[in-house]
Amino acid sequence: MGLVDIELFTTLDLVAQAPGGPDEDPLGFEFGGWQAPLLDDVAGAWVEEAYRGTDALLLGRRTYDIFAAYWPHLTDGEDVEFARLFNAIPKYVASRGRPNLDWAGSVHLGPDLAAEVRDLRTRHERVKVVGSLNLVQSLLHLQLFDRLDLWVHPIVLGSGKKVFDGGEVPTTLTLLRPPAASPKGTVWLQYGLADGVPATGDMAAPDRA
Repeated sequence: MGLVDIELFTTLDLVAQAPGGPDEDPLGFEFGGWQAPLLDDVAGAWVEEAYRGTDALLLGRRTYDIFAAYWPHLTDGEDVEFARLFNAIPKYVASRGRPNLDWAGSVHLGPDLAAEVRDLRTRHERVKVVGSLNLVQSLLHLQLFDRLDLWVHPIVLGSGKKVFDGGEVPTTLTLLRPPAASPKGTVWLQYGLADGVPATGDMAAPDRA
């Protein structure tokens, strides 16, 4: 059974909207491209590590359109290995509309997201969900993921779409590796979905540990 990994760049207040550039989101978000000043080689190497073994992408419509306009045309530079990977593997698009899927290897998923994701797990070893906040929130609500990677950057924006929007369900996660910090202060948090619901306890109990 394959794994579904969610990869998100966020701020300290868990805003994950339009990290890549000012034109990434046309909805009037004033901080588009907030990630660029905080990039460094250490965090970049971590991202490369996180994508090893990826054999499929699962994307929302908006993220797909951004990727399709960029990655097929990238032929050199620091990100060329990502371009080769993304261009070569299947891209599955979750959209209620009828997206134009010109990017080679793109497939439009059917309306039953849960069934489609379960089917992807039977066909792929490592499916990556990148950006795609509306899709991510559906996956969080349905608990249809195995790993959650948060790349938390040292800024607070106070506005913008967040990782958690109030529709998620009580969920228990386990830390898969010690948190790591890059020179510019980005912290990589890697969690796995765990069984059960969050437990409660009494801090005054002598055996609370």
